[in-house]
Amino acid sequence: MPDATTLYLDLLKQCLCGAINPPGRREPIVSHARCAAMIRNANDAFGRYLTPMGHTVEMLLSQRTSIFTSGMLHAGLHGMHRETTPDTMSDLASLDNLQACVESAIRDEVPGDLIETGIWKGGMPVLMRAILKAHGIADRTVWAADSFMGMPKPDPATNLLDAIWHFMLEPLDGLKIPRDYVEGIFSKYGLLDDQVRFLEGWFSDTLPIAPIRKLAVMRLDGDWYESTRTAIESLYPKLSPGGFIIVDDYGLPLGCRDAIDEYRHCNGIDAPIHWVNHQVIFWRKPLH
Repeated sequence: MPDATTLYLDLLKQCLCGAINPPGRREPIVSHARCAAMIRNANDAFGRYLTPMGHTVEMLLSQRTSIFTSGMLHAGLHGMHRETTPDTMSDLASLDNLQACVESAIRDEVPGDLIETGIWKGGMPVLMRAILKAHGIADRTVWAADSFMGMPKPDPATNLLDAIWHFMLEPLDGLKIPRDYVEGIFSKYGLLDDQVRFLEGWFSDTLPIAPIRKLAVMRLDGDWYESTRTAIESLYPKLSPGGFIIVDDYGLPLGCRDAIDEYRHCNGIDAPIHWVNHQVIFWRKPLH
């Protein structure tokens, strides 16, 4: 029979991902017609970048995913709106992966705190804090880094994919979730306390000067190239040997993957990448 720690964390994960007490609103937030219009508008807005490439928005996005259509955009926006989603967009496999990484770091006595950069509603840092609580760990901090103002606007000249997706997220207010909303999620699960610390602001302003000495687990969910590059450059040097880095958006048609691949190449990181699902990867920092 599972012990109390296992039962508690399994129940929490089911709640976070909506398997228990799913969100009430089910009807679409954005119509199919509006999604089709958004794609047409994006082709106009980014035409100066797309035309020399001989691409449309649909063609460009289809290079890194399955055939991109307005129906896919419709489903994606519905699946990211805070009124139609549970306390995390992550699936159970991603929640299990985070738990496994944190518990491995605890078991192997890897020194350092835990962080997620780009927390949205805060579901994954909630799980981090719950794991520490379940195991009686009082000397590690959970850091939750987010602008709480939505996602920064990318420069299309630097990363066109990110700029197009930012344009498409306009109906969701750039995935903006206010800090008091996130604190309410922590409080709902009884996990808002002194072991949770928020880094509020753009990553470029907060992460390079964050008062973090060491990390045992770092989870990056910044989507864009610049956000991901800032996060990994600021935090990976603080990741203890044997620690884990999880990257949420690596498998999506975004600039995140370019930032990770460039950083690994420039820093000679050859630790094997493991896939959690079609979207999420992780690796473990070598001991030597």
